[in-house]
Amino acid sequence: MGENTIVSAKGSSLFAQIIAALWIAGWSGYAFISGNGIAILDVILSGVGIAAMFLPVYFSIIMDKIKDIKLTK
Repeated sequence: MGENTIVSAKGSSLFAQIIAALWIAGWSGYAFISGNGIAILDVILSGVGIAAMFLPVYFSIIMDKIKDIKLTK
């Protein structure tokens, strides 16, 4: 690590969200392959959970774009 290393909140949040999404996908895949089956509610909740994890990052990006558009006019 260099002395000028800067960790951005968006970058680290995105990394954590990708890891969490992979964890959920891996767990769901394992549950399916192991023969235990997956309830449709689990599939829906996994999808909603992944979308909810990514929402803050993308909402922040969209708000930054809106702010830039308003300031340039």
